[in-house]
Amino acid sequence: MKVLFNLRVKEEQFNRVKDLGYEVVCIPEKRLQNSAETDDADVLVAYNPFETLDISKMKNLKYIILTSVGFDQLPKEKILAQNIQVSNNRGGYSIPMSEWIVMCILEIYKKARAFHIKQDKKLWSMDLSLSELYGQRIGFLGTGTIAVESAKRLKAFGVELWGYNTNGRDVDYFDRCFSKDQIDEIFKNCDVVVSTMPCTSETEGMINKDKFALMKEGSSFINVGRGKLVKEDDLVQFLDKFKGVALDVFENEPLREDSPLWDAENVIVTPHNCWASDRNRERVDQMIYSNLKKYIKGETVSNLVNINRGY
Repeated sequence: MKVLFNLRVKEEQFNRVKDLGYEVVCIPEKRLQNSAETDDADVLVAYNPFETLDISKMKNLKYIILTSVGFDQLPKEKILAQNIQVSNNRGGYSIPMSEWIVMCILEIYKKARAFHIKQDKKLWSMDLSLSELYGQRIGFLGTGTIAVESAKRLKAFGVELWGYNTNGRDVDYFDRCFSKDQIDEIFKNCDVVVSTMPCTSETEGMINKDKFALMKEGSSFINVGRGKLVKEDDLVQFLDKFKGVALDVFENEPLREDSPLWDAENVIVTPHNCWASDRNRERVDQMIYSNLKKYIKGETVSNLVNINRGY
């Protein structure tokens, strides 16, 4: 069985995969195109080689391992037509993303940005209007791995944790969970609302002026899910009601230079960066090896995605 890697593979990882029984070929994504060397691969390990690699010519291809969590880059019709299994890196970035969420909530409640400005100006000026996170209610839209890792860490601050998922099922670390028809309870009752959901045909644009209108005066909103979940123009209209807003993803990226989000004093903007970590590659390598081992043994691989459902 042949596996085609489109990322740099360390010699140790290369040898471990060979020892599983694979023929291993490594071609960097920027140099990848269809050839005799690529087109007989059974497994593809990649991020996004699909602009130069036509998988319809890869007649043996039955399994793709993505190093990303999202899979908008996939040629979905070809994958469905060829009955190719796809797994992603779900959970691989959840720890750094959860740390970013905690950081931003604390920055909002402790007015970190204002203190940074004072430091730059060498201005000694106390602010007695800081807020405690203790006793606040934090609601997560989505109760997947990002939300769970965040909830683990936030528990230590003495907060109440609410979660939203499709059927309202109970999830560890959450005090209450709500179903699809109860989602407004999160917006109406939480002091902080954190979006970690995937974007599908059903969820695109769902966080709009109607949802922002439900939120409490002085509440906060955070989005690390997908930018297209949020109607940014609607968010801008409601900025004045929020204690703080933290955004790592946007409707269109990069965020345009004339966006009012850049200059709003209560908004934290980061450039789709909250997943980054010095330990990401270690986790990616572990995920790839584990799934290649399962696949060659005929076992069910982890993190299979449903192309039609969108996650």
